[in-house]
Amino acid sequence: MPKLPSVSGKDAVKALSKVGFEFRRQVGSHMILKRELDGKRVAIPNHDELPKGTLRAIIRQCDLTVEEFAKLL
Repeated sequence: MPKLPSVSGKDAVKALSKVGFEFRRQVGSHMILKRELDGKRVAIPNHDELPKGTLRAIIRQCDLTVEEFAKLL
């Protein structure tokens, strides 16, 4: 398994926008993104650095692999 990159919440949003996710709203410190293609939603904390487990869960919710996500950065 490849090493998980260290990214901020904003960097994760930029990467996921390349695969069709769009920023919808922000609730507290969480940014809510939605992909119209399949209706998937994902919440991303707006933190300077996302914890590894949180980032891995976000990647899994988006049906991506760590390699695919790293290429989007």
